[in-house]
Amino acid sequence: MQLTKYEEDMYNGEYGEGKAECMEILVSLGKIYDAEKMIPITSAQVSGVSYKTIGDAGLDFVVDLGLKADVELETMLNPAGVDIENWEELGFSEEFTKKQIDIIRGYESIGVMSTCTCTPYLIGNTPLLNEHVAWSESSAVCYVNSVIGARSNREGGPSALLAAIVGRTPYYGNHILENRKADIIFDVDYDFTNEAEIGALGYYAGQIVNDKNPYFKLNTNPGRNNLKTLGAALASSGAVSIYHVEDVTPEADFARYHETFDELEVVDVDEKIVKDNLDGLSTTDKVPDLVCLGCPHASISEIQKVAQLVNGKKLKKDLWICTSKAIKAISQQCGFSDIIEAAGGKIVSDTCMVVAPVEELDYEVLGVNSAKAANYVPNMCKLDVVYDTVENLIDMIT
Repeated sequence: MQLTKYEEDMYNGEYGEGKAECMEILVSLGKIYDAEKMIPITSAQVSGVSYKTIGDAGLDFVVDLGLKADVELETMLNPAGVDIENWEELGFSEEFTKKQIDIIRGYESIGVMSTCTCTPYLIGNTPLLNEHVAWSESSAVCYVNSVIGARSNREGGPSALLAAIVGRTPYYGNHILENRKADIIFDVDYDFTNEAEIGALGYYAGQIVNDKNPYFKLNTNPGRNNLKTLGAALASSGAVSIYHVEDVTPEADFARYHETFDELEVVDVDEKIVKDNLDGLSTTDKVPDLVCLGCPHASISEIQKVAQLVNGKKLKKDLWICTSKAIKAISQQCGFSDIIEAAGGKIVSDTCMVVAPVEELDYEVLGVNSAKAANYVPNMCKLDVVYDTVENLIDMIT
């Protein structure tokens, strides 16, 4: 690899042991992928935050690294395992929460922002078109590449953190324009009416494409919230890190007018495929004990919609809307939180139903409007799921 003088100096330890170790690992990673050089990045987003997923070994890694180096640029965390401000009210254990707080404090000690969200682009970490970043949460990577048009590989949590410390990442994969072109076309003859249907499309397509770059021809613009839902589903059932939607996403024209585009495989999608996949994401037809919304984390408009749906009602089962602290604060300012809490629901910040130990609570069936959550919860939480629209889920528990 060709390194600049500054990068060589970091590699050789002239900026400290911590940066030298980070550079050594990142250069080795670059060599594996035949990267010709390193490139500067403008932000990072680090997964591997929940104590449920990283355990004591992950905690030790963060603490050890924190003794050696700090991050150089804007760096945010993925969701943690609990809402550390309301863990007791939600029923999480003190032992787990203490470990989770230690992990977050460890990241804070090296300059990482302590907000924990899978939607950093909703709270200020929003790169510009063609900027290079190092993000690691799968749905966030899909969104930043596809909807924003910035460039990130699907980093692991450690590699994103190392990149944040040195301000560099290896130049390969999605950082190279040629690798962002479409590989397969989905011609969708269906008018989507809700987020559950668009999630079902993503779940279906992800299984087909694996790590290829899908290109969608849709009848209408799905909007930002549904693009978030689509990318999360693609990234969970497959390994998609970038997709294109004709006349919607910023690089769709590049994908469409590429010289090999007309030769790509075309997959036709109709109503039956969408409905079959929508139905197939549920593991039971029981009424949920807990409805969990916000995977990826809910936007303020999604919270507003829930407030409108529950206004004046009383919930018979629990309702959590997962989001970041920043979006929760806006929802409080707008009065949405008061409406939701009056109905018996809760806005839960900086965690989600996938990485939280909900299996330790008194729930058997989770209701979700996220194909990603429906895909992960049965394995990661050992619970049944009901997958449906937010309207139908709230009707089930009122």
